[in-house]
Amino acid sequence: MTDTTPQTDAILGAVLAGGRSSRMGGIDKALIALAGKPLIAHVAERLAPQVGALAINANGDGERFAMLGLPVFADTIGGHAGPLAGVLAAMRFASDRGEAFTHVATAATDTPFFPTDLVTRLAAAATTPDTIAMAASDGNRHPVFALWPTGLADDLERWLAGTDTFKVMAWAKRHRFAPVEFGPGAHGADPFFNINTPEDLATAERQAQAALV
Repeated sequence: MTDTTPQTDAILGAVLAGGRSSRMGGIDKALIALAGKPLIAHVAERLAPQVGALAINANGDGERFAMLGLPVFADTIGGHAGPLAGVLAAMRFASDRGEAFTHVATAATDTPFFPTDLVTRLAAAATTPDTIAMAASDGNRHPVFALWPTGLADDLERWLAGTDTFKVMAWAKRHRFAPVEFGPGAHGADPFFNINTPEDLATAERQAQAALV
């Protein structure tokens, strides 16, 4: 039987940094300092070893991420289509690279403590070439932390052009779908804890310091 599990070299990692940060005073959340470096740097460093190559999805001036030395690509559709616009852009970017990227693994820029075995476990659940594997924990799905087959790009683009909802699950569940359950992270913390408010940032600072002990 042919092994259809996506291999690391065939997976492009994409940090989705296109969200608006209204609850953080409108500043660019990706550049907020956590433990002495930009939030996006934590996410990039965590995702890079898990994938074949890494890039950033962000709109506006990509030079603001120049310190990371990574390619930056913008959404390919206009409006505010949410994370799915970033997923589609990542699929197109992967295909345009001219390399054999069969999948895209996405991670949110505001979630710095996601599992270090995220992509390996998602790939193990992708038992067919068209399976979407998505992280879950404590009974909650995490739609931005998923493994997406690049072959679904045309379908996603058509769906975004005609839908009246941009919810990730509304599209994902039209395809083969595999949730992957993750347990607590270090010190029992939620590995998919995300930073939306100044209070969340303070919590993340304490968590980052605890990880150093």
